[in-house]
Amino acid sequence: MVRCGSFAEAARRLGTPPNTLSRRVQQLEAQLGTRLMQRSTRKLSLTSAGQDFHARCAGAVDGLVDAGQALMSGNDVPSGLVRVAAPADFFDLFPMESLAAFLAAHPQVRMDFVLSDARADIIGDRIDVAIRGGVLEDSGLFARKVLDAGRDGLVASPAYLAARGAPARLADLVDHDCLVFTHPSGRADWRLSGPDGEDAEVQVSGRFSGNTAQALRKAALAGLGIALLPSTMTRRELRAGLLIPVLPSFHRKGHGVHLVHASRRHMPSAVSAFIALVADKLGELEERPVTAPGAPA
Repeated sequence: MVRCGSFAEAARRLGTPPNTLSRRVQQLEAQLGTRLMQRSTRKLSLTSAGQDFHARCAGAVDGLVDAGQALMSGNDVPSGLVRVAAPADFFDLFPMESLAAFLAAHPQVRMDFVLSDARADIIGDRIDVAIRGGVLEDSGLFARKVLDAGRDGLVASPAYLAARGAPARLADLVDHDCLVFTHPSGRADWRLSGPDGEDAEVQVSGRFSGNTAQALRKAALAGLGIALLPSTMTRRELRAGLLIPVLPSFHRKGHGVHLVHASRRHMPSAVSAFIALVADKLGELEERPVTAPGAPA
């Protein structure tokens, strides 16, 4: 209003009724306990108190307006820090080259990865997006599935099966080296659905255990035993003959991979762009070429 010279002109520029502006100024004067403006039907002028108040506030108001405009104009340009929680072996599956290309395409974006098999507290740890497999908790968070659930199946390398033979029945797994997730007992209970749709359970053990599915996959490729792994992790190796199905009529329902975040509203463009990248690249995993062991990369 000071720069416009009148309530009418200020109201026109703001798209607000003049009486609304006048009422707000009166409310401010009442709160401050002093008159800020001298008014007439044609123009207004500042009192000495009004001049002092305007001098102190104008710069801050301009700064606030500029900051808001800069933020709105930058909404379409990915920028800022993106914190990602992912499994410890995430970059064994996700190509680092894709992340490098993403950062090159968005020079104002910074990435911070929290890699752990422990489930991150998205709110408490200030995580923008978490990459999670397995069963999702009903936590009120938002999730986008990027890999279908598929099935978990039993696999082993040709070398292991040539040396130890292929089990003919589920009970035969007791006599095999099975690759299990770390447990003090060194054993695991595998509950599988059979060809008749009925569930069956077998307790297995082996000489190798690990705390990530990628470690078990690599152990299977190295011929250390039979592993129960998601089909999304073994499909390419099965196609290439690096792994062979074991008891293919038995399987365990998988849970897929989700991208989890706190809210869909006002999501920063950098986070949206990263989510699109991960969804695209993880969806390509099964189509990427496979290099056989010992072959040049």
